[in-house]
Amino acid sequence: MTTLSSSNINALHRQRVKGREIIVTEDPRLHLMYLSESSDCLGNHQSNICKATTGFLRTYRYLIQHESDFNIAQQDGLNLIPKDVNWASFCRFSAELCHIEDSDVSGRYRYGELRLTRLNLYAPLLLRKFHYEQVHGQYGDFFGQLYGPVLFVFAVVSIILSAMQVSIWSVCRWFSILTLMGAAVISAWFILLWLWIFLDEWIYTVRHKLEKERESRNRSRC
Repeated sequence: MTTLSSSNINALHRQRVKGREIIVTEDPRLHLMYLSESSDCLGNHQSNICKATTGFLRTYRYLIQHESDFNIAQQDGLNLIPKDVNWASFCRFSAELCHIEDSDVSGRYRYGELRLTRLNLYAPLLLRKFHYEQVHGQYGDFFGQLYGPVLFVFAVVSIILSAMQVSIWSVCRWFSILTLMGAAVISAWFILLWLWIFLDEWIYTVRHKLEKERESRNRSRC
């Protein structure tokens, strides 16, 4: 799915060159998909958390490789590094990160950058979740990303059918029948997908409401 290399990380200035917007988030799951600030859990020495935070810190060695990266990290709106830290101090800190091996970090940080679109694609299969991180707040935005590939397939099939009508229509009539069946299946899939999303939201809402009511009743009994 991606390169098995912890150094597969573009520096901040390269992120800008590639036209990527750097967004701060407090969710470490989105690190190297979205850049996040250091959090309070960096002082926790429990095994799993320690390995995760060690790997998180090591990524800064690749994200900030030049003084231009350092200046970007200190810009207002990002504040990835405190203003009172200078470039020389950060270089000394970054030099210590070179000694961190893959065995010292959690599995996530043995990889570099990951594409969120791929994670969302594989989430139903590997995580048994509808998505890894929801990026579309509206139904139209979600289905809009599917229209392009579907329309491309329909266009290719239409060209093939047009060519068959000219020369080998009688021989390949079965192909047109399969095409109609495929169109019906895709249409049904869109409808079922919309129903799945709709019902999943309602189930979550009702379950959350019932849990709140249960907690409220338990509190009143106490």
